[in-house]
Amino acid sequence: EYPFHKHVSGFASSLRTSSAEALLPASVDLGNGSRRPARKPAILRKISAAQQLSASEVVTHLGQTVVLASGTLSVLLHCEAVGNPKPTISWAKNGEEVKYNERLLLQPDDSLQILAPVEADVGFYACNASNALGSDSVSIAVTLAGKPLIKASRATVINTELPAVTVDIGSTVKTIKRANVTISCQVAGVPEAEVTWFKNRVKLFSAHHLHDGSLLIANVSLADQGLYSCKAANPRGEVTESTQLLVLEPPQALPHLEDLTAVLSTAGTTLPSVLTSPSGTKMTVSPGSSVFIGCAVGGHPAPNITWLFAGEPLNLQHRILAAGHILQVLNISDALEGEISCLAENEAGSLIQKTSLAIQEYRWSAEKLTACSASCGHRGVQLPQLRCLLDGTEVNASHCKEKPKPVLQPIPCNRRDCPSRWMVTSWSSCTRSCGGGVQTRRVTCQRLTAKGNSVPMPNDACAQGSKHPVDTQNCNRQPCVEWMASSWGQCNGPCIGPRLAVQHRQVFCKTKDGTLVSSDQCSALPRPLSTQNCWTDVCGVHWRVSLWTVCTATCGNYGFQSRRVECVHIHTNKPVLEHYCSWRPRPANWQRCNIAPCENST
Repeated sequence: EYPFHKHVSGFASSLRTSSAEALLPASVDLGNGSRRPARKPAILRKISAAQQLSASEVVTHLGQTVVLASGTLSVLLHCEAVGNPKPTISWAKNGEEVKYNERLLLQPDDSLQILAPVEADVGFYACNASNALGSDSVSIAVTLAGKPLIKASRATVINTELPAVTVDIGSTVKTIKRANVTISCQVAGVPEAEVTWFKNRVKLFSAHHLHDGSLLIANVSLADQGLYSCKAANPRGEVTESTQLLVLEPPQALPHLEDLTAVLSTAGTTLPSVLTSPSGTKMTVSPGSSVFIGCAVGGHPAPNITWLFAGEPLNLQHRILAAGHILQVLNISDALEGEISCLAENEAGSLIQKTSLAIQEYRWSAEKLTACSASCGHRGVQLPQLRCLLDGTEVNASHCKEKPKPVLQPIPCNRRDCPSRWMVTSWSSCTRSCGGGVQTRRVTCQRLTAKGNSVPMPNDACAQGSKHPVDTQNCNRQPCVEWMASSWGQCNGPCIGPRLAVQHRQVFCKTKDGTLVSSDQCSALPRPLSTQNCWTDVCGVHWRVSLWTVCTATCGNYGFQSRRVECVHIHTNKPVLEHYCSWRPRPANWQRCNIAPCENST
């Protein structure tokens, strides 16, 4: 009743060569002694119209379109394929494997029969033939009279290597740049449908179209990304299917990382930083410090970045910044010496960049030496100076306290013969202690050898370098002086104690010939006293006491006795006023006696 729709999709044979092809022989033994050449599968295409065996049964070959009528009870889809080895036949509907049941039957000749077809059976049926050398696939459309039908796929195709890729409309395509992408839009329908292409809902010019209604996007770039839609329309209606095209850029190294510059600007420019690279970079850091490591990579879509240490996930104090592009390692220790790498991955590929950290160690250094202690001779040495260094810079010695100290040994230096020079002995004692004397010393010309021997030399050998030192000099030129003292004066002062009266005399400095000079010239000599205590005649007194009288009682508490106490002169033994003896304690002139208790008489 309806004319068959012409084949607008132009499905050509899709031949894929198996990896096993290289392992197969050039021919296959048929068992009767003859051999048939090996060949890939090929599905036979017959472009004749579908046979209407009866009002209710339709038989057709691949490459045709079947239009179901209201009285159709059976559709038989033939699939004939050749190949050596014999191909295996399988069927798929709209890209999914056909699940056989009581209505969908696989016949012994590999034909597919649809019994009592309904609207749900409408779609594109693909016959797939495969053997070890490859495969072939051809589709046939089964549709109703009405709005068009588009063969659509829901697959996601990722192309990271091939220069060209072909996909069905409805799939998602992710491909590398500069590839040629063909989007196939196979349409079936009665009446015949007109195909129109759109990108992001904007109609495309016919220059992009191929002869079979497919769309070719050549030399793909980022500008070609978008949603590509195929609209099939006829008087009965229209249908649209779309494919999302995403352009992939594998991760690639960038020359710089702006995020790292911004982070360093915020954190302080003194913090060390380094960029990773595919060939590897190196950085030396101090223990206990913090370092920023940048992973300058680009790609589309933006690659996911994973940081590794020695090829393993990070197990150290760290922070991830700038969406993974920056790794901040905190509190670096000796255990972190090694390779840190960043793995950048997206659907187009991966890239590893790396850097090696070398840890600066605190260490003792004895390389710096003191100045040589002698310019010649046999005793010159240099002493090593022990210093704590970090990267060649001296730091506080406490940082090296846990490091073993090197053994310090004096280093000989300037061990060579000295030039001839004057040698002098010590000065002799002065011939006089005052008034001008003479002292002498011995002056000789000698040379000190590198072995420590002193070799006498002629005076001329030393005279060229310096003048002959003097061997005689005056000494003790100060005049000879002594202290002189006059006679003691009268003893004066009250007598209030023994020898507390005072007497004076004059003391002065004079030369041996009697000339008076300043006392400073006699300051080196012990100075005689000019004042002393003295004893006057008035002070020659003492207390004199008589014997005690007889006690006034023989017992009891009331007995006492007395005596006479008077101040007398020592020499005349005559009494004087008592106040002359007042500087001495006055003896008691009475006391109690016989104080023992009295006994009662019976």
